[in-house]
Amino acid sequence: MRRRVQRIAFGIMYGAMGMLLPVSNAAALQDILDTPATSTELATSSLLLDVAQAGQRYVAVGERGHIIFSDDSGRSWEQAEVPVSTTLTAVYFPSPQKGWAVGHGGVVLATSDAGKTWIKQFDGYQANQMVIASAENRIDDLEQRVDADPENADLTYALEDAQFALEDAQTDAEVGASKPLLDVWFRDERVGFVIGAYGFFFKTIDGGKTWENWGGSIENQQRFHLNAISRITGGALFIAGEAGNIFRSTDEGETWETVESPYEGSLFGISGTGNVNEVLAFGLRGNLFRSVDMGETWDAVDTGSEVTLTSADTAADGKTVILVGVSGVVLVSQNGGESFVGVEREDRLALTSVIKLRDQKLLLFGEKGVMIANSKGLDL
Repeated sequence: MRRRVQRIAFGIMYGAMGMLLPVSNAAALQDILDTPATSTELATSSLLLDVAQAGQRYVAVGERGHIIFSDDSGRSWEQAEVPVSTTLTAVYFPSPQKGWAVGHGGVVLATSDAGKTWIKQFDGYQANQMVIASAENRIDDLEQRVDADPENADLTYALEDAQFALEDAQTDAEVGASKPLLDVWFRDERVGFVIGAYGFFFKTIDGGKTWENWGGSIENQQRFHLNAISRITGGALFIAGEAGNIFRSTDEGETWETVESPYEGSLFGISGTGNVNEVLAFGLRGNLFRSVDMGETWDAVDTGSEVTLTSADTAADGKTVILVGVSGVVLVSQNGGESFVGVEREDRLALTSVIKLRDQKLLLFGEKGVMIANSKGLDL
């Protein structure tokens, strides 16, 4: 029952932000995963969910498979060639030419020309089969251990959990590629991770040619949603998710440990500040937490806002941090995230990503598409 309620709550939250759009049946899911995005002049003014920098180019992704790119700091945009028409939620470039985007239907796209053209590497159908195989392998292992130690109650409970997990995975596979991937991070052009709803977590070591289910590397038996992955200055990787879950890796994602979280609600973003070992975690109702010791301890930061925070951008100076959220909220810090000054844009439309330009202007992305704003987040 908890998981059913959880799914409903997740749909409401992301549906309000345009990030989780329900699809009625498996045939429709298959269709949008095989149908190229339509070229349209509306791509720059439709919902955009994330942006990344590819050299001097900015690349943004959004609904209906829209990917747009700009070579003049956001003044003009071109639409990329994309093989799917599903909503894309996140994009990342480890180098100027090679990048990856993820989205609904568990899709993973790759580019080798700085975002101009894309190919599909992976989708939710493959993801479902990987999760099933992992669950079956875990059950086989636990059955052998229970046979060897039948009085061990912990092993018996673990086996029951694994059997339930397999049933869930099989049910998900019957529905189809229904679960979205929500974020992506690559160490270089070969090694990377994608994360998403219901504990989706996959790794590649060959640039996306093949993928491995990495969900077993974190303590997430309840399959809480994994919303954001980021590396902070100093090298540690962090994942933030539902129910306040925070995971940390200090070996480039090979192993992960659970961090004691300062918050029990959903976290939608995690970011460094530009300073070594400093990290910000943020999410529902304006909640923001700051750590200066890689998540060992946390301090709550008063944002002056009670709206959900969705994304952050940080400057290399270790001082400037910009947060955006629903209701058009833009929060700016000039002291590494210790305090923020905020505005609420007049249109009050949700913002999902932000980039600080060299001339101090901001590129804002969200329900209204892409907008250029002043350093406070207001229209020019």
